[in-house]
Amino acid sequence: METEKVFKVQKRSGEVVNFSFDKLRASLKHTGAGHDLISKIVDTVYDELYTGITTEEIYNRAYAMLKKNKEVYASKYKLKKAIYELGPTGFPFERFIAGILTYSGYECSVGLIVKGACVDHEIDVVAFKNNSGYLVECKFHSDRTNKCNVKVPLYIHSRYNDVKATWKDDRTLREGWVVTNTRFTTDAIQFGICAGLYLMSWDYPNENSLKDRINRLGLHPVTCSSLLSGREKDFLLEHGIVLCRDLINQEFMLDHLGISEERKERIISDMKQLCD
Repeated sequence: METEKVFKVQKRSGEVVNFSFDKLRASLKHTGAGHDLISKIVDTVYDELYTGITTEEIYNRAYAMLKKNKEVYASKYKLKKAIYELGPTGFPFERFIAGILTYSGYECSVGLIVKGACVDHEIDVVAFKNNSGYLVECKFHSDRTNKCNVKVPLYIHSRYNDVKATWKDDRTLREGWVVTNTRFTTDAIQFGICAGLYLMSWDYPNENSLKDRINRLGLHPVTCSSLLSGREKDFLLEHGIVLCRDLINQEFMLDHLGISEERKERIISDMKQLCD
């Protein structure tokens, strides 16, 4: 490809920014695609770029080329979009976060009522590891332009302190967490650091963000699959099948959807590759 020109592209939020070929290459590399395929996609996108093109159009073009080459590449590429498909209630997202923590060595419970000094609190995920307890609040947004502002960690910090005041478990209540599928504002991060809260978003903290943990542990949601229909994904989520690993261990759930053996084998094979 010739020297890269600067193209203005429009994000979903309406913001206009310079398009980054480095970010495109990095996101394609995460799929496991080889150098030749990545170069082909980048060159094709470059040839089709024009000022004002939307990031959604660029994504769709890259996704189509990955899917044509290998299903699992496309499934991994749509990770961010797949997280949004865990909505709209947010409960599957809570189960998803609990699943990630469970595979990271935590003992997790979802939706527990925990007594506080002033009021009782329904905690999204209560997690224990190495004799320490963690209260995890999951903030799911179906609108990807919706960031978690400082009010969220302020609220969670207050709840954490209320629970800590009457904590009876022998295991030490160590920390409060806020996990979101979008991003935190700068002041939200600043408050979290100051107050001793652990914040995790799609791309924060660096090297240990939600995206990093999923890719590192191979814990993709079933919504990543490019072989399942929307109706089939909804059925699986309603029955507590959130992670691809869950479906591999309970593949009989596909029988309830009337999926043929041939298609079932393809789906499970795709899931296993996602978990590598």
